[in-house]
Amino acid sequence: MLDGITKSRPCLLIPGFLIALPALSQAPSEKPEIRSLLGKPLHAQQDEKGTIAAARQKLEAEPRNIDHLLALGKTYADLWRYNDAIAVYTRGIEIEPENAMLYRHRGHRYISTRRFKEAVVDLEKAARLNDKNFDIWYHLGLAHYLLGDFGRAVRAYESCLEVVRDASRGEKSQTDDSFVAVADWLYMYYRRAGKKSEADRLLERVRPDMNVKENLSYFHRLLLYKGLKKEEELLDLANASDLDIATRGYGVANWNFYSGRKDRAREIFLKIVSGKHWPAFGFIAAEVELAGK
Repeated sequence: MLDGITKSRPCLLIPGFLIALPALSQAPSEKPEIRSLLGKPLHAQQDEKGTIAAARQKLEAEPRNIDHLLALGKTYADLWRYNDAIAVYTRGIEIEPENAMLYRHRGHRYISTRRFKEAVVDLEKAARLNDKNFDIWYHLGLAHYLLGDFGRAVRAYESCLEVVRDASRGEKSQTDDSFVAVADWLYMYYRRAGKKSEADRLLERVRPDMNVKENLSYFHRLLLYKGLKKEEELLDLANASDLDIATRGYGVANWNFYSGRKDRAREIFLKIVSGKHWPAFGFIAAEVELAGK
């Protein structure tokens, strides 16, 4: 099984379930993983380190172990093999139909594959099972936003902020990294929903001295919205990486859109989707803008 490709689909026989795993392959299929909302073929990455085989081996040894199943799903997702990841999470749900994390991860990968309605179904189910999980509300808000349902997107992200507040009670300050990750998208949702006063109040909580270590792109976007940074400080379309253009560029494009510079916004959206980092949320959102979804 470690030579790269098998012709059949190995199965894990579990009492009550016949679990068919995706075919083992070191290399992604020549067939596109998905097509973008603009019709462009999008491909998975190579498994150069054999991580899939290693993760499958652990699951085959303990086929009812949900941690191993989640790990295999993550391994597929890390290589942009999202359809295989979805299949793995689906099998997990057959084993544990009330496991919130399985719905959370499958919902995330439905977003990656541009299946936003299915993402909402899974993430709403996850939220019913666990309403204290940051990632569930975060991805649910995004799925609603990508469907153009800004009202539900706002409510999901407000719930996400409640989780951040609950987690930070008793501490001197709330987790700045988590806050800025939510606040950036929530600001955009408020603006798209026509709630500028709410957006302005949200920005009042953003300070340039916040202790942000991981979500710097979101933080810098918020500082741009506050007028504390300039567009050229955030975005160099000629030299930035595809991921940076997608992550920072979507916020900058939206900011231009709100400010009446729609041609500039479109220019940035087009630059984002010309790159290769197609799983990035900013890339997906730019597709939605250009496709008129």
